[in-house]
Amino acid sequence: MSLGYDGKLYVLAFDHRGSFQKKMFGIDGDPTDEQSATIADAKHLIYEGMALAVEDGADPSVTGVLVDEQFGGDIPSQAKAGGLKLAMPVEKSGQNEFDFQYDDQFGEHIESFDPDFSKVLVRYNPDGDTAMNERQLERLKRLADWLHANDRKFLFELLVPAEEAQLEAAGGDTDRYDAELRPELMRRAIAEIQDAGIEVDIWKIEGLDRREDCETIIAQTRAGGRDGVVSVLLGRGANDAKVDHWLAQAAPVPGFVGFAIGRSIWWDALKGFLAGDLERAAAARQIADNYGRFISVYESNESGLK
Repeated sequence: MSLGYDGKLYVLAFDHRGSFQKKMFGIDGDPTDEQSATIADAKHLIYEGMALAVEDGADPSVTGVLVDEQFGGDIPSQAKAGGLKLAMPVEKSGQNEFDFQYDDQFGEHIESFDPDFSKVLVRYNPDGDTAMNERQLERLKRLADWLHANDRKFLFELLVPAEEAQLEAAGGDTDRYDAELRPELMRRAIAEIQDAGIEVDIWKIEGLDRREDCETIIAQTRAGGRDGVVSVLLGRGANDAKVDHWLAQAAPVPGFVGFAIGRSIWWDALKGFLAGDLERAAAARQIADNYGRFISVYESNESGLK
């Protein structure tokens, strides 16, 4: 199987676990069976929004869902039966350091669900804790090697959180850090991951404010003959205006093929449903419309460079 991915990809991401149960439901620690059922039902409502989007005309072959095993219930099987692209996480939730959710059994879990993409979320700052970075690289190399030995695609979500000194250099302003420092740190992080022998098919990239930075990141992801490697943009739970701007910068750049957006699509609708302000069908409709709108924004900005 060749490295990379061919085609567009518009993913609705709702594989959130620890942050989801805490911020959406106020549940700390391990949920009870009843709480788990409530969380799983909320996830299914998000999927109902995706199903509506497909009814509205979204192409199943480029429509993806990123959902977890813990609370996903029968969503993975439903997605596959509907011809959608299925992505599932491999990492433990809510940790600063990447590790396997199912330890040495990670391969068995991947094979049992047979997703199109196995996803990791990794926090990696090249100027961060050297020992932690090395431990993460060792685990990620093991995963990447297993995936490609088994003809499976690797979806890598890279977050580059600011180190204290970096944030100070940006005057304590997170927006300045994102605009001035993070793009080069992202490029360096990707280079270090590649140099460690970790081969990625699809990079899930934090939004960038300038097209030139998008081009630089794509050049790094495709360095060394990795011409088939592609990237999708994540939403970070930002407001529509911010996500729209990021999509507008990325969409025209060859190598970007879509997005993997979560909270920006479903958070408000789900909150409204849980608060009793929205009927279930209305919440699903809002999710479908939000998803479709981001596709329209992306596709309306594609012309130019491609």
